[in-house]
Amino acid sequence: MLQIVIPEREYFDQMKQEFVYLKEQKLTLEHSLISISKWESKWKKPFLDKADKTPEESADYIRCMIVGKEVDPRVLQFIPQETYRQINEYIADTMTATWFNEGKRRPGMNQVVTSELIYYWMIAFHVPPEYEKWHLNRLLTLIKVCELKNGPQKKMKRKEIYSRNAALNAARKKRIAENGGLP
Repeated sequence: MLQIVIPEREYFDQMKQEFVYLKEQKLTLEHSLISISKWESKWKKPFLDKADKTPEESADYIRCMIVGKEVDPRVLQFIPQETYRQINEYIADTMTATWFNEGKRRPGMNQVVTSELIYYWMIAFHVPPEYEKWHLNRLLTLIKVCELKNGPQKKMKRKEIYSRNAALNAARKKRIAENGGLP
């Protein structure tokens, strides 16, 4: 999580023809799968693609990263440049001591990665759902570790599938018989 402070600000609202005073805001930001899901549901495009984001899309991602309270959207218009730098460094931070050889790639980096694909990887590798709150780079590193440790998934032949299913069914029938007809 990243804590930022947006200083108080007074500005003139051209539409209302009045001065507006915005109080100092302390925000907690989280670059996580949840944040990306919120952003993708609004913009209907992958967040992790290589295409540049418009200033509006980038600002909206900061809104999606806010944890906890609702924030006056006008406050986000006055984020200092130094704070933007902090936010970008936080997003880029690996948040882990794990590293990979240069030749290795993260899972899915040769395909369009969306939040749903990352959720799929979490399910496939039995990653607990609460990890969706982790820093995204750390979560993707964990998924890469799972991928490497599990090795390439060998596709089973039909005969192997039938054999495995028969063994599973036999074990279930035996367990039911031992428990007096209860599973």
